[in-house]
Amino acid sequence: MPILPKERDPRLITIRRGGTLTDADHHQLAEWAATCAEHVLPLFEAASPDDPRPRDAIAVGRAWARGHARMTEAHDAAFPANAAGRDLPEPARFAALAAGQAAPVAHVAAHALGAAAYAIRGAAAAAPSGTEDTARLAERDWQRERIPEGLRDLVLDDQRRRSAICWHAFDD
Repeated sequence: MPILPKERDPRLITIRRGGTLTDADHHQLAEWAATCAEHVLPLFEAASPDDPRPRDAIAVGRAWARGHARMTEAHDAAFPANAAGRDLPEPARFAALAAGQAAPVAHVAAHALGAAAYAIRGAAAAAPSGTEDTARLAERDWQRERIPEGLRDLVLDDQRRRSAICWHAFDD
């Protein structure tokens, strides 16, 4: 299921590509996505402690946000992170996919919401039976507390608009 809309929101496209997103805001979105992915990374590392690919992807995404990595490096880090979760239990797989979405925010800012959605799915999948929705809401709220202040309205609006294609991860 695709988590990027067919029609892209110009607020999540950089100015140089015809949108309205500034470089500073783009970097903040990348940092927020990395924070979301890193929060559930222990779910992956518990299942696959010797595999650094998701952690490396998060690090490259952060390095890009700080001006220390090229966009192509961050984009390319997504593929190994995604592959790391293959054939693992859902919590670990979703944590790897969160990292795989956080890294390419450098390429497409809208991936930030994908990192958040997969992190929420990971937290819900790790919850004891019958508490999945409580875990989903707790993770969603944890993430929302960390949205950069100047981007809060944009991210919350994007969550409302895309929740249906992100497994309703952001619903109340």
